Amino acid sequence: MTTTAPARTTARKLARFAGHYAEMVAAMLIGMVALGPLWPSAWLARPDVEALVMATNMTVAMVLAMALRRHSWPRIAEMAAVMYLPFVALLVPYWLGALSGTALMVAGHVIMFPLMLAAMVWRRAEYWH
Repeated sequence: MTTTAPARTTARKLARFAGHYAEMVAAMLIGMVALGPLWPSAWLARPDVEALVMATNMTVAMVLAMALRRHSWPRIAEMAAVMYLPFVALLVPYWLGALSGTALMVAGHVIMFPLMLAAMVWRRAEYWH
């Protein structure tokens, strides 16, 4: 006789989905704190370089967290790209003088979080369980 586990309710799946998003955000915060001091301070004097360093710190920690949870490498690479995309896209307006360094950093973060959520919804089979 075989038994199967009861199906998870939608509320339980949503809670796990939200928890996974929160775990990724926590990993990113840990990456910023843990990896931030490793970079030369002269690099961080330039807002464009600082934005890419920040994206790198967050991405490294998030990649490690996703790898530990045994996500597929294509999904990990996809999420890493989603995290860099806003910063890279905003570099052009920054270099043209249309954005300040502060606006570059704030807008990059503000855009990154919904893009991460969109990637998770797009690939919900990977995150919704």
